[in-house]
Amino acid sequence: MSNHNLADELPEYKDAIHNLKVSDNHFAKLFHAYHECVKHILRIEDEIEAASDFSLEDLKKRRLELKDEMVGMLSRA
Repeated sequence: MSNHNLADELPEYKDAIHNLKVSDNHFAKLFHAYHECVKHILRIEDEIEAASDFSLEDLKKRRLELKDEMVGMLSRA
């Protein structure tokens, strides 16, 4: 099971991820929200936390939306 670490999934953007985290407040907020979402999903998948399938799917969609927005920002950086 992947932990969906952004730098691991997008190694070509590793430096840009770091640079945007420290220089772009919006990116930093997206990054934080993405990792909180990932942690929440993992807790559900590991059965540490209960959630409906619908809730889990919503979290996965949110994770993808956040990642898509960050990739867009990274590709323009």
